[in-house]
This record gives sequence, C-alpha cells and structure tokens, in this order.
Amino acid sequence: MAQTFDVIVIGGGIMGCSTAFQLAQRGLSVALLEKKSIGEGPSGKSSAIIRQHYSNELTARMAYHSLQVFQNFAEVVGGECGFTQCGFILVVDAKDKAGLEANIALQRRVGIETGLIPPEEVKKLMPGLRTAVSLIAAYEPQSGYADPYLTVTSYAQAARRLGVTIFQDTPVTGIRLAGGKVQGVDTGKGAFDAPLVLNCTGAWGAQVARLAGVDVPIDPCRVQVSFFRRPPGEEAVHPVVADFEQAIYFRPETGGLTLVGLIDPKEADAIVNPDRFSENVSDAFVLESGERLVTCYPALEESRSTGGYASLYAITPDWHPIVDELPPGSGLYVCSGFSGHGFKLGPAVGRMLADLVLGVADPLFEATMFRYGRFAANQPVQGQYEYSIVG
Repeated sequence: MAQTFDVIVIGGGIMGCSTAFQLAQRGLSVALLEKKSIGEGPSGKSSAIIRQHYSNELTARMAYHSLQVFQNFAEVVGGECGFTQCGFILVVDAKDKAGLEANIALQRRVGIETGLIPPEEVKKLMPGLRTAVSLIAAYEPQSGYADPYLTVTSYAQAARRLGVTIFQDTPVTGIRLAGGKVQGVDTGKGAFDAPLVLNCTGAWGAQVARLAGVDVPIDPCRVQVSFFRRPPGEEAVHPVVADFEQAIYFRPETGGLTLVGLIDPKEADAIVNPDRFSENVSDAFVLESGERLVTCYPALEESRSTGGYASLYAITPDWHPIVDELPPGSGLYVCSGFSGHGFKLGPAVGRMLADLVLGVADPLFEATMFRYGRFAANQPVQGQYEYSIVG
C-alpha cells in the first residue's frame, strides 16, 4: 500500500530541504525522497559563496533575504550553517563601470549594503590583491561563505523536527498522473501518493521531469574547483573575490586554503551523465586556475596546489532556473536549473516554491520570471553582464 502525504519533494539538496522545511512550517505532511544521502550531491559540494551581487531586482532581493537567513541560521532554521562573514569584493574592467554602478544602485534599493571602493581601500581589505587604474571594485561587507554540507543537513534536520519524513537511498523510478493530475511517485522502496510532487533534483532535473513526459532544457554540466595552500604571511582569512576581468572567483577555505573556480560560460558545454562522470580535478584546470589566481592575487605566487574536485551545475539556456508547474494544472512542479548560483539563493527559493505550490496570493518572491514558457517566447532572463552565471 502506498504511503500518502500532502506533498512529495524529490531531491535532498538545498532546494529540496529548504522547500520541505517551508512546507512543514505551514502544516503540510511532506515526504522528502533522496536517491542517495542528504547533501551528498552538488549542494553539499557547492563553493557556498554567499554574495548579493545580482543585476535583476528579484534575484537581488532573494540574495538579500537568503543572507539574512544565513546570518541568523540558528534562530530562523535551527542548527549550524557555518556562515563566515569575510566580505565580498567584485572586480570589473573599467569599461563595465557604468553597469556596475547601475547594479549597485539597484542593490541598494532592495537594502543591500554595497558600494564602489577605491584602490587604497582594496589594499586595506586585501593587501595581496592586485589593483590597477583599469580595474573597478565593489564591496559587500556583509557577505561571505557557508559550509554547504552542514547547511543542507541542518535544513534536513530542521524539516524532520517539523514532521517531514525523509527517505534516503530512495530513487524515484516513475511519476504517476491520471487525468492530467499527478497522483504520486514510484520508487524501489514502494509507492508514495500525493497531489503535489516537486522536482528539486538539480542536475537530474530533466531526467526526473521525463518520468512525467515533460522535457525541460536543463543540462547536467561538469564543473571543477581547485585548492591552493596560502604561503607564509598570507594565512589570514581573506574576502571572497570575483574578478570578471580574469573570469575567476575564489574564497578562503579552512586549513589555510583558498578555493578557486572559474566564471566561464563554456562550462555549459561540459554536459555529462550526472550518474557517471569524473569527480577528479584535471591537471589542466589546476594549472589554469592557479595562473589566473596568481594574476588576481599576486601574493599567492608561492602557494601550493592541494588538488580539487569536480561536481555538477544544472544549466539552462539563460543560466537561470525553471520554477514552474509542468504541465500547468498538474500539481507537478520543477524547481531546477540554478546554473551554479543556487546555493546562496536556497533559503529564498524554499519560500518561493512553497508560496507557488500553495497559491499564496501575495508571495514574497514572485516566480513568474523563472517560468518555463520564457524559452518558447524567446524571453530569456537577462543580466547586466556577459557572465550570466553571476546573474
């Protein structure tokens, strides 16, 4: 006999756990189904940078809200998220100054503490970082990074305390519909019934959607990060940095390390099978990321590589998510395709999706911008910068 719930959430990453938490807060009975273990997938391997620099008002408001959750995680959610406030420095070429100023004005309107800073201020914040007259910097003092695995598992524990039933090692093998309405899902551990099923499976989003006969443009793409041990004299925690000119981001990591990744639209070309891909970092990536790191942060010229790893992004054509009911009126929802900037928005997305499925008349975050139909209508979400991953 099938187990019956008000809502079934598929996926035990940040989106699934945050949404399950939100729904349980509102009194619904929720089953969270995870094919492996909570936080074992890309969410738990996220770079977990918490920054608010977006060029759309909606995503800026979502980032602002989410930062407040990370800052007050023990009170708002419960448990720990490992948030470290070290500040965020954004570096752009001087040709992008007007766009940066426009973004800062937008962000300030929604309450974000941010602003341009001169080279001498950059030097105070991060003495080893390069400065040049051709570069412009912005700074968010409230931002930083979190512990991704700790965040996801804390959300899961909080959801469980509110009554969510979590089923791990439970891959979904089928989605049942009748008369255009979702009835439930089938798994290797039996059937689960619910009138609402939420696909929060990230890189597996398209794969799971196809179980219901739905095609969504979400590609699982392999991405890499590397680690470098900072040399003597540079052991102190430094701000998070995103350098558009070098197309790189980096942040401090425990143990005197710096984590490095690329801001590279070409990552969308690295489509892989999410169940079978190399999780090892390549030597070529370590070399390239190290060269770009030293260009941005010359003080790390004597740093040493300590390896890295590869994980997954769920990338859409415009590098923004799909949050929508598909098919319309079915009770089946897709919440996936965050293209590498989902972790920092996770708390807001849980609120957005819960409001959407419950038909809240005045949601805190309106999901229309992320509708599936924007692709057919040729109305992609557009950001200020060519690096869509930044937003």
